[in-house]
Formats: sequence, structure tokens, C-alpha cells
Amino acid sequence: MTGQQVGSLRFQIDFSQPLYEQILDQVRSSIAKGEIGLGDKMPSVRELAQELRMNPNTVMRAYQELERDGLTEKRRGQGTYVTSSPERVQTFRTELASRYIEAFLTQMESLGLSWNDIEQYVQGKTDKEGGSQS
Repeated sequence: MTGQQVGSLRFQIDFSQPLYEQILDQVRSSIAKGEIGLGDKMPSVRELAQELRMNPNTVMRAYQELERDGLTEKRRGQGTYVTSSPERVQTFRTELASRYIEAFLTQMESLGLSWNDIEQYVQGKTDKEGGSQS
């Protein structure tokens, strides 16, 4: 795994997963966490490809997917920007949380835990950690 900083983006590249998916996941996560702000300018495809030492088509594929998600938008002659819609980011954050919960539940069930066991474990962990974290 290698790490790269491009502007406000930090990438951890793991060659066991397709590169465009890693860019996509890391940018989505950065937007959802607020590490990249609403309306922020994204690095150009060429700049990001050069910095990460990868084919521009790989970066372009990730950028196209981000645009289809509604998380970024192209501005003619200006480049690619993070959406300025807080509602879209909140919707995506909710979708992402749902995916994380589904994956967690699937893993817990694969360990043979019942719904009651899972609930008790989560409740105990929440109580131990002092409630919700912000």
C-alpha cells in the first residue's frame, strides 16, 4: 500500500483492488466526512493521474462515476467541483451508513451471532464508549 497527498485529498493505494474503485471510494468517503467541502474544486484528471502515477483513463472513470452519483459536477472551462448540495451529500452519507451497517450485520451473522446477541453487543459497546460519538 502506498500513500499520496493531492491537494486536500489523501490516497492510500492498494494494488489488490481496482485503482478507479479506490479513487472513487476514497473521494466518496472524504466528501461524506466533510474532508472535502461543498463546492470545492477537485484536482484535474491529468493532475491526479500524474500525482498518483496512473493512466488518466482510470481517474476519468472514477470522476464519471462521482458525477453520476451527483457528488461532483463539471463546470465548462473550470473543471470538476464537489456538489454544492448539502442535501445530496446527506443522502449519500445515509446510503453509505446503510451499506456499512449491512456489511457489519452480514459479518456478525456469519459468526453465528443472533440478532439479540448483536443488539446486546452494540448496546454494551455504546454504553462502554459513553454513548454516541460526534
